[in-house]
Amino acid sequence: MVTAYDFTMARLLDEGGADILLVGDSLGMVVQGHPTTLPVTVDEICYHGRAVSRGARRAHVVGDLPFMSFQLSPLHALENAGKLMKEGSFESVKLEGGEEIAEHVRRIVTAGIPVMGHVGLLPQSVHAMGGFKVQGKGGDAAERVLADARALEEAGAYAIVLEAIPPDLAEEITTAISIPTIGIGAGPACDGQVLVCYDLFGMFRELTPKFAKRFAEVGDTIVEATRSYVDEVRTRAFPASEHSFKPNGPRHRPLPPPVEPTLDDIPPHWQTH
Repeated sequence: MVTAYDFTMARLLDEGGADILLVGDSLGMVVQGHPTTLPVTVDEICYHGRAVSRGARRAHVVGDLPFMSFQLSPLHALENAGKLMKEGSFESVKLEGGEEIAEHVRRIVTAGIPVMGHVGLLPQSVHAMGGFKVQGKGGDAAERVLADARALEEAGAYAIVLEAIPPDLAEEITTAISIPTIGIGAGPACDGQVLVCYDLFGMFRELTPKFAKRFAEVGDTIVEATRSYVDEVRTRAFPASEHSFKPNGPRHRPLPPPVEPTLDDIPPHWQTH
């Protein structure tokens, strides 16, 4: 699974073989420049979802329910999940939390909307968790994450994201539940993995999580390409003839030779006797 936020990126990721494209509320940080994911709205997720869905030919497209779009009640969660499906062109929705939102998940699933869960580090609860820190460290904390995963499975989730937890805990959860686990900073034992596309391609420089491997340095390529473009424009090396259309040639046709007027061409009231 890889995050995507626009048509072009979705088309490329789909062609590259990504099975699932996530329109995550991470767009608040990597697209909009916020320090957290909290400002993202349902309408913004829907906007990006429509673009990604048009770009995906085979990948499953899932959309995040952003902060305060599902927490108030199971009905509130269902209403916004339905909005993502209808207005965002999603095929499923994802929401953060464990036992405390199990009824929300059950209500959404009962309505026929597939749900992906998310436990461990919850970016929408970053302030309550004291920052972006590893979760599930120690016996009691690990038991809580395991209980959260089991509650989501029982509520009907079809998969669960495990974020920023010790790898042995992720392996225990993956063994304990029957639905797929998708890890991000949770070690190699999960059934799948997810990365933010800008981390995967080395494009987001403001923050580099420990768990994010940069499979390319596309950011450097973009910077160098931009410098080359600016230089060639300033020196008029671009556009060259191969980047221009065929000239029209002379803009004006030659004027015809003058014709001497005759009396027949002069109005009668202008003629003199």
